[in-house]
Amino acid sequence: MNAKNVLHHAADQGARFVSVRFTDLPGAWHHLTFPIEHLTEDSFEDGFGFDASSLRGWAAINESDMLLVPDPSRFWMDPFTPEPTLCLIANVVEPITKEGYGLDPRSVAVRAESYLKFTGIADTVFVGPEAEFFVFDSISFHNDQNSAGFTIDSEEGHWNSRRGGTWDAPNLGYHIRPKEGYVPLAPVDTLVDLRNTISLLLAEVGINVECHHHEVATAGQCEIDFRFSNLLHTADNLMLFKNIVKNAAVANGKTVTFMPKPLYGDNGSGMHVHQSLWKDGSPLFAGDQYAGLSEMAKFYIGGLLKHAPALVAFAAPTTNSYKRLVPGFEAPVNLAYSARNRSAAVRIPMFSPSPKAKRLEFRPPDPSCNPYLTFAALLMAGLDGIQNRIDPGDPLDKDIYDLPPEELANVPSLPGSLEDALNALEDDHEFLLKGDVFSRSMIERWIRYKREREVNQIRLRPHPLEFSMYYDV
Repeated sequence: MNAKNVLHHAADQGARFVSVRFTDLPGAWHHLTFPIEHLTEDSFEDGFGFDASSLRGWAAINESDMLLVPDPSRFWMDPFTPEPTLCLIANVVEPITKEGYGLDPRSVAVRAESYLKFTGIADTVFVGPEAEFFVFDSISFHNDQNSAGFTIDSEEGHWNSRRGGTWDAPNLGYHIRPKEGYVPLAPVDTLVDLRNTISLLLAEVGINVECHHHEVATAGQCEIDFRFSNLLHTADNLMLFKNIVKNAAVANGKTVTFMPKPLYGDNGSGMHVHQSLWKDGSPLFAGDQYAGLSEMAKFYIGGLLKHAPALVAFAAPTTNSYKRLVPGFEAPVNLAYSARNRSAAVRIPMFSPSPKAKRLEFRPPDPSCNPYLTFAALLMAGLDGIQNRIDPGDPLDKDIYDLPPEELANVPSLPGSLEDALNALEDDHEFLLKGDVFSRSMIERWIRYKREREVNQIRLRPHPLEFSMYYDV
């Protein structure tokens, strides 16, 4: 696609505005909206000026002028605005050098794909995320000096089994027990119609849905899977996916969260990330080794497992992430690989014998992550494994959670907190600097932002449970 295609589409759709979208450092979308006549062919070279100093983790006030340069390869009409609005995704560009801004996450993903081609190992990395989320009926929370707490409600929640009914809102009794929400039929699954609506909206904006279903947890946990693509396109699609899901929920009187662990005592929301390398249209991960893998794929696994403690600083980037990544529960904290075994950090799906279907699934990430940074970091770890022929060791086909303590002691594990993950990234990030994909200053900014804005904020605040545990000491 080129600028002319975008302008023709805007004219055909009667667009009156253009929404130019970009991603901040932590991973949230922002946008500026312009009357459509401001969008010209030159806009795709010259960009739109904006102030980057007010964005989380970005430029200082004395270096705030930046450009948003739209990418003509990805555009769609916003399905939620009454006035026809064309949407574009932009890279953030330094106005003087005209190079990608060092803290722009999308520019990191662009450089990662360029570096992959430069290595000659492959020309394409395909990425397929599975982003789980919760659909609630209401949510309230507060954090004051003298009071803190949250309240979640969902008609599906098992706690509503005791709710008294009324004539207008009877209690019909179909509620999901904890950890028993995986793929039930209606009336237990109350969200089929909403997921259908979301799937149709995703198709309108160019995202091909492959399947949707209710997930394991009570209270509206869902998954909608969409088709894989190359790294940059998939990261773009994930940002758009989250936006469509949230807005469709609000339009239907619901609220969605991609928080990894909003509920105590039930499964959290993960985002397993499938990856495969291709070259000249041929898959590179299929071979005659374990689980039908090639030697290259095994070395890629070696890179993922070696660098996993640092990777989760991007892939599981919130303090809440580590309430999901807890040993002995559903999340894969143990650094091993296996065919089909979902308790391993790296799984080799075995659904199809086709070489084109051969891929790796890295299971620790969650949907709170910035996809541009996460996918780029996973690729860089895998390439480091290939370049240095890192042996992942023997596969572990046993249920890791049932291993005796003496065997489990030999299986390395992920960090137990965001603070530990940031320490691991601080100690292990040279592999990310190859090809100038990540910069040292960007990694330092990420670590500092997360420590100051998140780790320290949680550390300073009393937890409500501590009053139950310690008030009478």
